[in-house]
Amino acid sequence: MRVVYMGTPDFAVRPLKSIYEAGHEIVGVYTQPDRQKGRGKKFLPSDVKVAALDMGLNVIQPEKLREASVVEELKSLAPDIIVVAAYGQILSEDVLNIPKFGCINIHASLLPKYRGASPIEASIINGDEKTGVTIMYMAKGLDTGDIISQADIEIGLHNTESLTVELSKLGADLVVKTIKELEEGTATRTPQNDAESCYAGKLDKAMGEIDWTKPAVEIERLVRGLYPWPCAYTTLDGKSIKLVSAEVVDAEDPDVAVGKVCQVTKKFFAIKCGEKALKIKTLQPEGKKPMDCVAFLNGNKVELGM
Repeated sequence: MRVVYMGTPDFAVRPLKSIYEAGHEIVGVYTQPDRQKGRGKKFLPSDVKVAALDMGLNVIQPEKLREASVVEELKSLAPDIIVVAAYGQILSEDVLNIPKFGCINIHASLLPKYRGASPIEASIINGDEKTGVTIMYMAKGLDTGDIISQADIEIGLHNTESLTVELSKLGADLVVKTIKELEEGTATRTPQNDAESCYAGKLDKAMGEIDWTKPAVEIERLVRGLYPWPCAYTTLDGKSIKLVSAEVVDAEDPDVAVGKVCQVTKKFFAIKCGEKALKIKTLQPEGKKPMDCVAFLNGNKVELGM
């Protein structure tokens, strides 16, 4: 197959490598333009661009994919199929109609559940036991296309960072199998049931503010779901801290008010929640790197009732 690949973050790197290693001819890799990142505001390439250049592939970075000149350039590549994974731009109908075998998308949820920008985070925060990867035909709507193939995985105690890695591996295997089925004419096509759909919108920092009146189990999922960005956060002694990892425990001192420290040892402290308590394992004080609770307690005084 002549493949055009479109992707931007680390999630999209493994599927790109998998398609390349399977022997398909990748005639172009589309990724977002270099963006300013970090405190230095340096222009840095996307993860996909770095990987594609390492493989000697042709990298194309249009600001807007829908522009006529960009569409014509894409047509000139004559792809049999376009594979998309977290690219970050909407494909116009002109683009969708270019390849013989269509445009397919690697989406990190078991569609029709969690259409949208943050399916991995949503699956953790909502307490799902399983999530997975869906490969679907791309259509006009947002993640509404017919399903070609799916594979699932247990969420367990993954946070968004570690679960993204596992789903990327799953997608890398599944996309190669799916391309082969499309080429052989054995691929299935199943319309999504819109009545079962739900939407996972873009994340924002405000989502991370912890409401300690909620059960500890919900807050612990929020901590995992919002790591590494934007992170669940609170204040301790007037200073902002991000929570990196935590564990649900029984409240050692049930008389302590919700939202206050209810247990302190040399190794950890716990905060009273609406139900049970949250044991803090790893945290990130404002302006510092993440540290385990032992290191934090060595340099900060934490007392019952704070």
